[in-house]
Amino acid sequence: MAKPVTVYVCSHCGAQTRQFFGRCSSCGSWNTLVEQLQAAAPAADARRRRPLSPESGPAARPRRSASIRAVGELPLQRLGSGYDEFDRVLGGGLVPGSLVLLGGDPGIGKSTLLLQSARAMADRASVLYVSAEESAQQVKLRWRRLAPPQAAGDGVAVDGAADPDLQLLAETDLELVLQELESLRPAVAIIDSIQALHDDQLSSAPGSVAQVRECAAALARIAKRQDTALLLVGHVTKEGMLAGPKVLEHLVDAVLTFEGDRFASHRLLRAVKNRFGATHELGVFEMQGQGLVEVSNPSELFLGANEPSSGTATIVACEGTRPLLVELQALVSTTSYASPRRSATGIAVNRLHQILAVLEKHLGLPFSRFDCYLAVAGGLEVEEPAADLGVAAAVVASFRDLTLPPGTVLIAELGLGGQLRPVGQLELRLQEAGRLGFNRAVVPKGSGLGPAAAGAGVQLLEATTVAEALVAALGVDPADDRG
Repeated sequence: MAKPVTVYVCSHCGAQTRQFFGRCSSCGSWNTLVEQLQAAAPAADARRRRPLSPESGPAARPRRSASIRAVGELPLQRLGSGYDEFDRVLGGGLVPGSLVLLGGDPGIGKSTLLLQSARAMADRASVLYVSAEESAQQVKLRWRRLAPPQAAGDGVAVDGAADPDLQLLAETDLELVLQELESLRPAVAIIDSIQALHDDQLSSAPGSVAQVRECAAALARIAKRQDTALLLVGHVTKEGMLAGPKVLEHLVDAVLTFEGDRFASHRLLRAVKNRFGATHELGVFEMQGQGLVEVSNPSELFLGANEPSSGTATIVACEGTRPLLVELQALVSTTSYASPRRSATGIAVNRLHQILAVLEKHLGLPFSRFDCYLAVAGGLEVEEPAADLGVAAAVVASFRDLTLPPGTVLIAELGLGGQLRPVGQLELRLQEAGRLGFNRAVVPKGSGLGPAAAGAGVQLLEATTVAEALVAALGVDPADDRG
């Protein structure tokens, strides 16, 4: 029998080395190497003599592509999660045999979302909810708090009296979980969480790199073999990244993040990776007393009271295929220090620095002597460059103490030369703006959309440079001191 060897595994990136170092040579992190015992690999001749199991034999042989049926041709189609917002992010629902990793900060609502989805899916398919962090009694207490008053009782969704297809298992042993998956063969299985499971064959502690990697791989094998849609809950680090080895994100088919401000009630579900749908999709929920509720019109969360005020501008940001109207707020004041302060919430501060430099260069506005603060209403993170013109308009409006006319949106990317660049999905953005009552849109010239393309009564104000765009939006020349 081969003797196990000692290896050192980085808890951040999963890199392995035979020798201990204070710093990981792959990711550069300090004091992240953990000592683990690893079984030696079997000899090459032993691997060649290993017989194929009846289950893995046929799947290991090559097949003609014409004989392989696509997901849409299989008898079992996508399974709806019970929430349109959840299905939007997934790409239309759960695919049989897929693995979905859901991550988020502690207490953000991951278990609440999956427990409510499990209850909704149990009406149409068999669901197994594996609670590795809480007891069955704790899960039942949470369910009774989330369930409607007429449905709450001693037999709801836990003991199987009212929902026979929703099964609950409070277990941390991987072997027992795999046995239940083999026995029940559910259509959907939820593991809450993958860091709490442990394999007795490994000497490392639960939550370590080796445990997370091996547990996820074992669950993936059985999920693919049984066509079980598997949802894994993952922890996040202090930096907001998914904990565990990077191979965990490569192993799953979709990676979702559940975000939200602890001072606000809304929650955002994003798709970072999705093999069966578009990435960077966004689902919006609101946390209420009865749990998470879908938000049908998320633009209302990120718009103000629609009262004109100095230093505010409205943009149309696209998260995947969803356009969102977002209000930007800027404040420009005289600095009291040698170097002015720059603060941005919801937008990268380096992007703000770049826009201020363009405005000072091409409009002659002395922003180098003023403090500048920028915030996105509602706590949304806006990363796309289509918000550049809105940021510039909000900053200039605050500097000149001007108010943008009501019903105006600004959609354009700002180049370093002061020119406006076109953005994608412009027609979709204009349709959303018109639906919410906006009637003027400042866009780059040459976008290819005529006055009739807006379709919702939105007047297009085309501009080539940022100076022309600000004149069209504000009605005055921002470079004129008399404005």
